[in-house]
Amino acid sequence: MPYPKGHKMKVRNKIVESAAKAFRTNGIHDVSVPFIMKGAGLTHGGFYSHFDNKEQLVAEACRYAISDTIALLQEAADQDKQYPKINTVIDYYLSPYHRDQTEMGCILPALSGEISRSSEEVRQVFTHELERMIAFISNLADIDASKGSALLSTMVGSLVLARSVNDPELSNSLLSAGKQYAKELVMN
Repeated sequence: MPYPKGHKMKVRNKIVESAAKAFRTNGIHDVSVPFIMKGAGLTHGGFYSHFDNKEQLVAEACRYAISDTIALLQEAADQDKQYPKINTVIDYYLSPYHRDQTEMGCILPALSGEISRSSEEVRQVFTHELERMIAFISNLADIDASKGSALLSTMVGSLVLARSVNDPELSNSLLSAGKQYAKELVMN
């Protein structure tokens, strides 16, 4: 009996979601195809009926993760009607919650270091998705792309450092300082 219409796309989407979660948490190189497939509730044998290789999956996971992050940040921005939307996004992005929820957090701080050593295909997709994120931040803050790049860089860098240290007080201090500077950047 054939699968229902759309079945293959649903399965593919489950694999991409599983990969995005795994890559956000563990990076690219420490995650195997069998691990991703298990996370999607599938056996690894079916992987190649959906993807040519892991690099193709990494590219799709980057697209998915940035779309997911933009939707999450837009939802956060829309929650608070009295506060400037960009400030709400900065507060969310540089929160202990976002720092600690790596599996659903922004993929930029999670993978930027590894992407520089990835294939040209993955780097091209990552570049496009980074530009999309800069445009989102710039539009939300009503600033030009150059200032939006600086703002996003501040946010990503603050989050990377806050996730990297084992001192909770220092980690929280890095988040707080990043928030303050990011908001000042928007105001100037």
